[in-house]
Amino acid sequence: MDFNYDVIVVGAGHAGCEAATAAANLGSKTVLITMDMNKIAQMSCNPAIGGIAKGQIVREIDAMGGNCGIVTDKTAIQFRMLNRSKGPAMWSPRAQSDRMKFSLEWRHTIENTPNLDMWQDVVSEMIVKDGAIAGVKTKLGVEFHAKAVVITSGTFLNGLIHVGRVQMSGGRCAEPAADRLTEQLVEIGFTAGRMKTGTPVRIDGRTVNFDELIEQKGEDDFHKFSYLDFKPRQLKQLSCWMAYTNEEVHDILKSGFADSPLFNGQIKSIGPRYCPSIETKLVTFADKEKHHLFLEPEGETTQEFYLNGFSSSLPLDVQYRALRKIKGFENVKIYRPGYAIEYDYFDPTQLNHTLETKLVKNLFFAGQVNGTTGYEEAAGQGLIAGINAHLKCHGNQEFTMARDESYIGVLIDDLVTKGVDEPYRMFTSRAEYRIILRQDDCDVRLTPRAYELGLASAERHHLLEQKLQNRDMIVDFIRNHSVKPAEINDLLSAKETSEIRQTVKLQDILLRPQINIYDLIEKVPELKAVCDKIDIVKEETIEAAEIMMKYEGYIEREKGIADKIKRLENIKIKGILKYDEIKALSTESRQKLMKIDPETIGQASRIPGISPSDISILLVLMGR
Repeated sequence: MDFNYDVIVVGAGHAGCEAATAAANLGSKTVLITMDMNKIAQMSCNPAIGGIAKGQIVREIDAMGGNCGIVTDKTAIQFRMLNRSKGPAMWSPRAQSDRMKFSLEWRHTIENTPNLDMWQDVVSEMIVKDGAIAGVKTKLGVEFHAKAVVITSGTFLNGLIHVGRVQMSGGRCAEPAADRLTEQLVEIGFTAGRMKTGTPVRIDGRTVNFDELIEQKGEDDFHKFSYLDFKPRQLKQLSCWMAYTNEEVHDILKSGFADSPLFNGQIKSIGPRYCPSIETKLVTFADKEKHHLFLEPEGETTQEFYLNGFSSSLPLDVQYRALRKIKGFENVKIYRPGYAIEYDYFDPTQLNHTLETKLVKNLFFAGQVNGTTGYEEAAGQGLIAGINAHLKCHGNQEFTMARDESYIGVLIDDLVTKGVDEPYRMFTSRAEYRIILRQDDCDVRLTPRAYELGLASAERHHLLEQKLQNRDMIVDFIRNHSVKPAEINDLLSAKETSEIRQTVKLQDILLRPQINIYDLIEKVPELKAVCDKIDIVKEETIEAAEIMMKYEGYIEREKGIADKIKRLENIKIKGILKYDEIKALSTESRQKLMKIDPETIGQASRIPGISPSDISILLVLMGR
């Protein structure tokens, strides 16, 4: 068997799967090494993809030619567009997936990707020669040689599981941890740390009284994750259910605090601020009499449910007794308790924007190993790491994304510029250009770049061109078509907005907040005729036209701001300035600039502790 490759990807989680398929689809001979081929892209925590800002990342991955969105659509058992009561910059798609079918669909994708092999084994050592990666060694004694390696080890590096005072080595429940790799990388010079995450109890749905819970149904409209998916949803659509804790539940949970690894010193690492354990909630929000819980189905046919909001590392008996005091859970049985897990990560400021490490050439890190949390954040990093691993192998120019181009760009820039002091989770608030980073136009922003790269298919690019032509056809009609008072005033009256007294452009009517484009399609036959000409992604195209027209002013203003800021991104400083010799900078500023070694003035301006006056000094030194 030939063990020589262009790209090796270590770990088949969400980051590893995107990295391996991206590199292989671009033409690199690739191997994906995983401990267990039966757990490809395992949904270790909740059986859902997307959510606030996370859904935008998945649509960006899809627009780039990645697979996460396609796999999610094929295995979705519920879909919702979150934040519909707000503006389109905040709309975020989210889907519940059949956890087992999600993994199987990903394996099917990998097994049918040209240039991509799989190998079941544990990587125990990096092969480094002359400051560059040369391959890996496994516990079976196999040496794989490659031009680039992508590490996507998730929570497996020296993973330690906690349930009360019980501790066990593991990367996930019932799966072994990976050892020796962290130690070798630290010897090379990498800075490593420890982080903590957790997962809730798994519930036997047969023992839940659903009559006592609040049902949350999904939506059944045209929205999907993948821009290529026009088929009806393939699986049975299921509901989620909402429950609440109460003071009796809280008292039982508090009785176990003495044995909680979070409070007795057993866990010393930092957990995710925005997805806290139930015991952390009781301390942080001590005045709350109850907390939301969401019971989510794990699959189309299974009785297993995930209790979102009840992440815990408390002793098993405490978790179980507390659960039975929740309304609707009085007779509940569980499949397994919640647990916490500690694992190694590497300071992401040791990376370039390509996710290549600064210390070892052609070595890339992606996913939780960089201090992030979430399937989507991992998948986005994996895509970029896989692309750049391929490009590096073949001597091509690197691929990066700007902050005004994608949430993935925001994510990576935050990691490599600011580092992390807790597991990083993406939110819309982290992006300063939310209005131009919407979920509806990820294909407009990114598919042309991916097509030029060779990752997005001709079919995907042609579909985008059709969509843009049809969108512009609708926009042109609305801007140029006029309506008379007799044609439109009854609609305006019904919508409780002022009537018109003279002929106006249809655009003036659409810009009113009370009116949507479907009101006009129903009322204006000529507009309906224009829209009826669209035979593919019709609803998505109509929605895109409406958003473009209603928010055009905001979009153009934000693009203008982004263009001004981008001027700083064009001033390259890496390798030009010797920060330790710039006495006009404070000692702190010199140290931070030396540590991060920013590519541009723009990146330097985002380093915590670097002031506007520091940037002015750098600009003067660069002759600006």
